[in-house]
Amino acid sequence: MTDIIVGNIVDIEGRRIFFGTIYFVEGIITKIAEEAPENKSASYIIPGFIDSHIHIESSMLVPSKFAELAVIHGTTGTISDPHEIGNVCGVVGVNYMIEDSKKVSLKFHFGAPSCVPSISQDKAGAVISSETILKLMDSSDIYFLSEMMNYPGVIYEDEEVLKKIAIAKLSGKPIDGHAPGLMGKDALKYFGEGISTDHECFTEDEALEKLKLGVKILIREGSAAKNFDALIPLLDEHFEQMMFCSDDKHPDSLVTGHINELCKRAVGFGCDVFKVLQVACVNPVLHYKMRNGLLKVNDAADIVLVNNLKEFKVLATYIDGKKVAVNGISLLESSPANQINNFDCSAKTAEEFKITAQGQTEIKVIEALDGQLITNHLKCQPKIVSGNIVSNTDDDILKIVVVNRYGDHTIGKGFVTGVGLKEGAIASSVAHDAHNIVAVGVTDEDIANAVNLIIKAQGGVSAVSKDTEHILPLKIAGLMSDESGWEVAKKYSTIEKFAKETLGSTLSAPFMTLSFLALPVIPHLKIIDGGLFDVDTFQFTSLQ
Repeated sequence: MTDIIVGNIVDIEGRRIFFGTIYFVEGIITKIAEEAPENKSASYIIPGFIDSHIHIESSMLVPSKFAELAVIHGTTGTISDPHEIGNVCGVVGVNYMIEDSKKVSLKFHFGAPSCVPSISQDKAGAVISSETILKLMDSSDIYFLSEMMNYPGVIYEDEEVLKKIAIAKLSGKPIDGHAPGLMGKDALKYFGEGISTDHECFTEDEALEKLKLGVKILIREGSAAKNFDALIPLLDEHFEQMMFCSDDKHPDSLVTGHINELCKRAVGFGCDVFKVLQVACVNPVLHYKMRNGLLKVNDAADIVLVNNLKEFKVLATYIDGKKVAVNGISLLESSPANQINNFDCSAKTAEEFKITAQGQTEIKVIEALDGQLITNHLKCQPKIVSGNIVSNTDDDILKIVVVNRYGDHTIGKGFVTGVGLKEGAIASSVAHDAHNIVAVGVTDEDIANAVNLIIKAQGGVSAVSKDTEHILPLKIAGLMSDESGWEVAKKYSTIEKFAKETLGSTLSAPFMTLSFLALPVIPHLKIIDGGLFDVDTFQFTSLQ
């Protein structure tokens, strides 16, 4: 049986639009017939949108539930790095994501996590060695080597790091990069190893230098890291080397939009619409050899209908010729998710979070920057009460802790500014990359309460005040829920609103920002369960 779709067909490669009919049989395009010039009253037909780098786990949804939200925004494929669940559950976690994704038609393309743990000093729940990478890269379910975030290991020729890169090269599959701020001779060395992409550029100058090295630059706009405004001026000239990605996207923002929103913003900025669509729909498919179709005869019928090429309101989404979303409603069938986790620590007391003063006149403080993953390294005067260094809400210097969730180990303790809490505490077991429990609070009692809610739930995000407790359980690897995306988004919005309006956080995405304060591969000062970590020197540092 032949199916058809009629409308204004956008020929991205030919840079033209014509009214016509697309014919497809059993999910494959068999004919594209041009019938008339553009018809302004008809919908516009484009290839599906692709998120060129995303950690599905950060949506707090398993892949099949993520798909239910993504398809309503015209997303038909993703380049997915299962690095987060890899740090928690190892290869078992990677395989979990692959198998769950096969329940739905959205075309997930997973990579082999290259840095589990991200650095040797961070206590994660698993290790993925070069031997394991060899097995993974041999799988037809693996499309690339995931972001090589251990850039010092590349630059200084760590044997295990170079083995993983060599395996990826032999496989013929792309190697993703992760090199925030890396420029000059270090960038030349890093990308000279065959690393082909980078989604961590914060400035136009950094991206330009990497573009000149032949690197494909991903314009990232996630729930916490937002680099669209800084990098979009480069698109018109360098569109052949660019893609769009979200990297980490929480469920509330996934409800409102995905890559379609970046297209709308790019065209609104003044970018050529054909170049924007090449970045959003074509470049990832070609670079990663994805299964997604590109509106050509013999391609898979992965097709999106939008109202126009300015707003990109998605009217319908087709994958392999089957309609999977229409007017904001997902048509994907839902199924229960299996359970998987790795959580083994006992409840904590407020006493365990105390920091005894030792004559410090200055302490090192992490500065959280709204909308960025990088943090600054400050020195501030401590507030001392009864011989202990405590949070100072007047100056927005709050205690931050990291509790290992895989066992009863040491607790990392420090201070952070930029979170803005005036009371209570927030905590999360979504804490890149080891996904231990990270918490920020006004008192040790508040911190203990927030942390223990997560321990009891075996994973989640929490927020507490003196008389109120909120917890969003994430019982799948302590990262994801098995509920629908809309339900998780609703619960997440409630807890985030509480963190902002009741507790006083000034961050636009407090939990997403919190999760990156424990990421020891993004400059400059971070905290992990072993204590404060100076990313610039790549070693632990004291509070003083």
